[in-house]
Amino acid sequence: MAARKTKSTRNECSELIEASNAIEKEKQISKEVILEAVENSLLAACKNQYGKSENIKVNINRETGEVKVFAEKLVVDDDDIEDEAEQIGITEAILRYDVHDIGAVAAIEVTPKNFGRIAAQKAKQVVVQKIREEERKVLYVQYLEKEREVITGIVQRYSGKNVCINLGKVDAVLMESEQVKGEQFKPTEHIKLYVVEVKDTPKGPRITVSRTHPEFVKRLFEEEVTEIQDGTVEIRSIAREAGSRTKIAVSADNPNVDPVGACVGINGSRVNAIVDELKGEKIDIITWSDSPAVLIENSLSPAKVVSVEADEEEKTAKVIVPENQLSLAIGKEGQNARLAAKLTGYKIDIKCETQEEEQEEQEEQYSIL
Repeated sequence: MAARKTKSTRNECSELIEASNAIEKEKQISKEVILEAVENSLLAACKNQYGKSENIKVNINRETGEVKVFAEKLVVDDDDIEDEAEQIGITEAILRYDVHDIGAVAAIEVTPKNFGRIAAQKAKQVVVQKIREEERKVLYVQYLEKEREVITGIVQRYSGKNVCINLGKVDAVLMESEQVKGEQFKPTEHIKLYVVEVKDTPKGPRITVSRTHPEFVKRLFEEEVTEIQDGTVEIRSIAREAGSRTKIAVSADNPNVDPVGACVGINGSRVNAIVDELKGEKIDIITWSDSPAVLIENSLSPAKVVSVEADEEEKTAKVIVPENQLSLAIGKEGQNARLAAKLTGYKIDIKCETQEEEQEEQEEQYSIL
């Protein structure tokens, strides 16, 4: 009977090592991490059995899986023993454990009977827990690398006004606040999303996604335009009112490259692909300029501009446009001027030529008076 128990214990020990090796290979979870976790779990169980003693150590042989428990005791003079749980006399230390120095530590095996079976049971619990923890960590790292990038998800269902999205190995929720007004999605539909933030939680990575973020449009252009990918063309600024209109300013480090044309593509192929993804959102692409006046003029496209006076210190600009261009420059509900201001960082005051002439006449009259 004793032989059977010994054989059974050995089998359980070897199974622990085999299981750890298999998990390391299949799940990319370190064998050492698993065995250390099992040791810590067994140590907690031992301390419950041995009381508050802090000198108990558990060791798992990394080759055989054999589990042993040791009590580490301080070697003292035979007459100085005060706590037998933590101290051992020098005579016993020499005779039984071959430890000859007072002040040394003797490792005394105190492995309980059938401890291999207990270890195997604990190991199963620990392995399941560690697999979950490590898989959660792996997922977190995988998706953290996608933070501030565009990712494709599959629409699952609506939860109230929020949309549940499958991102492959994890799910995300597209909140109503991050949805473009008027957009509707169907189950199984593939949509692109901007990953705003990835947080690590006990239940796995929590991913905040958006379709309204200005960087979403920027990343879509980076995916679509080869010249942006290789650095020939750069997006210098972007302003967006999601679902309605976006303005982007682009430049090229090569004078032979037309940055606007590169973003538009042949027959509008590149920009149209992005417009389709954004469900028809209008996109204005302008040429960046280091001259504030030129940049402001470009930003008010498609309106024609007569003149721009820019104050670089105050970050303000006075823009004069032909009378028939005033409404176009301002835009519906002020949108064109508002986006131009966001794009350039300037507070823009737009007037038509007639208004400017009238103001100048009034100023002249005041000066005469």
